[in-house]
Amino acid sequence: MILAGDIGGTKVELALYDGPPNKTKPAFAKRYPSRDFSGLEVIVADFLKTHPCGGVEGASFGIAGAVKDGVVHTTNLPWVVTEKKLSDTVGGAPASLLNDLEANAWGIGVLEEDEIETIHPGEGLEGNRALISAGTGLGIAGLYWDEDRGEHLPFASEGGHASFAPQEEIDLELYHHLKDKYKGTVSWERVLCGKALVDIYHFLVARAGKESPRWLEEEMMEGDAAAAVSKAGQQNKDDFCVEALELFTRYYGAQAGNTALNFLALGGLYIGGGIAPKMLDQLRDRTFLDAYLNKGRLRPTVESIPVRVILNPKTALLGAAVHAGRQCRK
Repeated sequence: MILAGDIGGTKVELALYDGPPNKTKPAFAKRYPSRDFSGLEVIVADFLKTHPCGGVEGASFGIAGAVKDGVVHTTNLPWVVTEKKLSDTVGGAPASLLNDLEANAWGIGVLEEDEIETIHPGEGLEGNRALISAGTGLGIAGLYWDEDRGEHLPFASEGGHASFAPQEEIDLELYHHLKDKYKGTVSWERVLCGKALVDIYHFLVARAGKESPRWLEEEMMEGDAAAAVSKAGQQNKDDFCVEALELFTRYYGAQAGNTALNFLALGGLYIGGGIAPKMLDQLRDRTFLDAYLNKGRLRPTVESIPVRVILNPKTALLGAAVHAGRQCRK
């Protein structure tokens, strides 16, 4: 019996697997709102109390943040999580912390064909892979191709926090707007996550000296603000939402191309996270692909790299389970 967790700034999802995650459904699974709890250990303890399993042999948790010596200070939560405390919580079994994108990357290998959408076929050569994922934040991970083992081995990255690089005049205006707002470095995450889409929209409205329509403001306040902007843009209900979505799509394409080059991902670039499956039409559009391919002399290289969208929202959870199973076998 292994315990897997997908830990994000918005939600925590835990699952118990009694067998390989690609062959069996979880025996138990539950989702928790992250901000309702003081730490991950409290959530894990509640989960195991609610779902007694007679003992956990191993546990792995994908979590947003940089893992250093078994400790992570979460990026979007006021938590400090340690492998030691988690091990104690699960009864002394080995417990591993993974960057959330590293966990996502572990899950790619167990996905079915219908859980992946190819938006650029490329050549599909043998080699490294890469993963970029916009959601609550922006995550990036690599998958090293181990020729001797004949498998891809994921590793973590914090590339989502690298500095944003404006290309057009409007990008530079947005850069200064965000720098003033956040009083610091403007990272790629500032223009590529759910909150970033809302920031881009408000920037465009203010730049034009206009105000948001009342109906849109009400939708943004009552529910997911980013989803409201995206929906209004996809349905052409508001010109600024359309423009915000187009800018967001271009930035996604540009950073996807950067990621493909950073890892020389000849084996494929994967796009994960909750946003991508909801904007497949935009990702198939020339705005995304033109930005992805706009790499000057290296255009033929990125053109050869397949681009695939992950449709299964449980991929990070599956990946954590895959990792926990491997650790148990070791």
